[in-house]
Amino acid sequence: MNKPLSCAAAALAACAVLSSAVLSPAAFAQSWPVKPVRVVIPWPAGGSNDIVGRIVMQEVSRSLGQQFVIDNRAGAAGSIGADVVAKSPADGYTIMVHSTTHVGNAHLYGKKLTYDTMKDFIGVGMLTSQPGVLVVHPSLPVKSLKDFIALARSRPGQINYSSSGNGSAPHLQMALLISMAGIDISHIPYKGGAPQVAALLGGETQASFATVGTVITQIQAGRLRAIGLGSTTPSKILPGVPTISDAGLPGYDMNPWIGVFAPAGTPRPIIDRLNTEMNAALALPDVVSTLVKQALDPAPSTVDEFNRILRVDFEKYGKLIALTKARVE
Repeated sequence: MNKPLSCAAAALAACAVLSSAVLSPAAFAQSWPVKPVRVVIPWPAGGSNDIVGRIVMQEVSRSLGQQFVIDNRAGAAGSIGADVVAKSPADGYTIMVHSTTHVGNAHLYGKKLTYDTMKDFIGVGMLTSQPGVLVVHPSLPVKSLKDFIALARSRPGQINYSSSGNGSAPHLQMALLISMAGIDISHIPYKGGAPQVAALLGGETQASFATVGTVITQIQAGRLRAIGLGSTTPSKILPGVPTISDAGLPGYDMNPWIGVFAPAGTPRPIIDRLNTEMNAALALPDVVSTLVKQALDPAPSTVDEFNRILRVDFEKYGKLIALTKARVE
């Protein structure tokens, strides 16, 4: 028969239980991961999200000594894969690599989404930025942003620009420029980045925003002219091209990114540990070199920095989508 604990022993036991409860999240994070981690990429294999996710998670896997298994769940601009993650256990064993499209979808799809973009996820950290560049067809007689704005003002509604679809990053990047510059140019949406750029090269449109990696070859060959970067910092890949903010529209900032998310409620010690491992991977010279060759700028962040950016971009994209009346067709 067990003897009852003395008051002192009972107090010590209670303290031990309390101490264990307090320390358990950190201890859990130190032991995590004890099994493979699923990395949902809600885009097809071979795209920017997939490339970045595989490069970084390979290094995180090596560092943590556990498999990080890529699971491509493409469809509906990333919302199919995001739904999978939102409904997964918040235990650190399902994460997602997604882009700025994630915050835009909340406004494009609205009630059609089966999850809440800002409540059902926590941002783990940013991986890369995808600098957007304003490019024009060489036949357009402009060599700077100020030239472009002046020409557009002299020809209201006569310049056409292409995008990869309604509500896409190129569409919203140009919408912000139009709003800030007070110009009137016509939007022609295409189904994807390749036809968007093809239309510009073929002269069907005269201007466009595109990720640097999509048009770097054409810029270098003189088939397109770069006149401004959407980011607030210069690009390592196009060092001679000024930012739009510096070139005549102070405060312009539209810089799409790729980052990592986890289901809301995932223990913060796990989030912090994963963020630390991601940032360590992004500091490796081989990783930096590989990403830069893909025209992607490594952009490590803290957990709090990334979640602040998410809130800012959520509001920004909401206003631009309302302004353009973009909708999912």
